[in-house]
Amino acid sequence: MIHIVPKPTDTPDDNSTGAVMRELERADARYGVLDLGAIDPLDSGLENELVWVCGIRQDGHQFETLNVLSLRNRVINTPASIVACASKVMTSALLLHNGVRTPETAYMRSEEQARDFLLRHGKVVYKPLYGYDGNGIRLVTEPDDLGPGPWYLQEYVQNDRDFRVFVLGGEAVGAIARVSDTLMHNIHQGGIGMAVPIDEEMRAIAEASASALEIDYCGVDLLRDREGYTVLEVNGTPNWHCMAAPIPKLLALYLIESEREMRA
Repeated sequence: MIHIVPKPTDTPDDNSTGAVMRELERADARYGVLDLGAIDPLDSGLENELVWVCGIRQDGHQFETLNVLSLRNRVINTPASIVACASKVMTSALLLHNGVRTPETAYMRSEEQARDFLLRHGKVVYKPLYGYDGNGIRLVTEPDDLGPGPWYLQEYVQNDRDFRVFVLGGEAVGAIARVSDTLMHNIHQGGIGMAVPIDEEMRAIAEASASALEIDYCGVDLLRDREGYTVLEVNGTPNWHCMAAPIPKLLALYLIESEREMRA
């Protein structure tokens, strides 16, 4: 049986969890909904089961509950990979450690260092450390606009679009371009998404990113500059708006096959 932790941000019009559930039903796969707030992970009764985490709240309780469950169960995505993706600093560190190209990035508490980084680049992008859906991201051009620290800053890469590549089981299976006339191209911030083919350079960097985060599936966000693609971030609980690939079906089949391998 597949135990599902629903995405807390699902709505009737945008229901990622429900889309995969419908595909599981079409495949006659057994599943149930797992409420992380209604169990004691130290005495959950779950052992050697598959738990699919479509999304979680960014709070300590849900992370700790999943961590404990992962000791005796197969959790997709793993708590460690979800935590790594949730932290932009850790994502950047893992990308750099594994030689994956990403914009120059800094994380510091020193205001002097933050000002130096800004002055060196002229324009930088400030991102909340644990932000999501593009919330709180802003362009900074003046030192007095840095705001309170600590600061996670990336060099600004001029662009009119970004790309999200959906990677499943180590393979890039779908991609979109997101276009807007503002800094943020995220669909939740008004960007318009359109399916695009996956070229070989895009495939290579997206798959390398997923490998660096050791994650079952993810959305890899890219920009393109003069040298090629560069990775902005990796989303461990991604949406798949506008993709031509049947992501819910592919994800359902991946879960079914993962459970089957557990029983083999």
